[in-house]
Amino acid sequence: MTTPEFADNRDNFCYRHPDRQSFVLCQRCLRTICGECQTPAPVGVICPECMKAERKNRTPAQKKAERRWGGRSSGAAMAMTRGGKPIVTYVLLAVTSFIGLVQLIPGLDGPIRQALAFNAAYLYPDLSLLPFEPWRLLTAMFVHGGFFHLALNMLALWMLGQNLEPLLGRARFIALYLISGLGGSVAVAVIAPETSTVGASGAIFGLMAALLIVGRHIGANVTGLLVILGVNFALGFFLRNIAWQAHLGGAVIGALIAFIFTRTKRREQRVWQIVLLAVVTVALLILVAFVPPLIILA
Repeated sequence: MTTPEFADNRDNFCYRHPDRQSFVLCQRCLRTICGECQTPAPVGVICPECMKAERKNRTPAQKKAERRWGGRSSGAAMAMTRGGKPIVTYVLLAVTSFIGLVQLIPGLDGPIRQALAFNAAYLYPDLSLLPFEPWRLLTAMFVHGGFFHLALNMLALWMLGQNLEPLLGRARFIALYLISGLGGSVAVAVIAPETSTVGASGAIFGLMAALLIVGRHIGANVTGLLVILGVNFALGFFLRNIAWQAHLGGAVIGALIAFIFTRTKRREQRVWQIVLLAVVTVALLILVAFVPPLIILA
């Protein structure tokens, strides 16, 4: 039952529809708005007046991005993610962080690495006498070499996912992440087949390279991102226990996938986009199936 004090407080009702009770505030102006007046934003919701002001104040680069990526409401980001929240990024963060934190429990790090880490030997049982476990090409992305390794990768995933997932959409983003991670594992198998590897670094470098390509495509200033990508890649040659091969493979595949996205972004090109992604994936699997055995036998 509504009390007189509640009914007399206009802050408890939508400012555009005074007869509609609501407890939701616009994240920009902090006024109460009902469900009809709410537009999803990256955090919370915003009212129609703030949405109008936001559209009016967009930069030329943002307007160009919306035109190129087909946004029609509050921009391509919100339209593509059905609410603007990077759900896939949050799920990847939760799953990877959970596994990483379990690894910190005494006695569990070794068994988890042994079960999920990647080494090319698991792809060639006839040569290594190890079981055939090709899924390690992907599971290695969810295991890390310690808390510092996990924290850096998860911070990068959170920062990159906030920008890329809303722009690409959930399906494209998860495809980019997984295929880039696969590319990182394949690069390790081809360039350094004797190396064992763990971590999401290949996928992270794929996201960085993709953001670089997409940013360049929409006319954004990507100089800073290019410097960060170059510095992080160079560090792989100087720091111990870092598989720079995974960084290279992830970055190359991430850039390639982003290029495919920029060339097949229209709805009528969706089938071609899926076909090209499948071709990239199959090509990676063919590469890892034939090249490392030749290196090992040589």
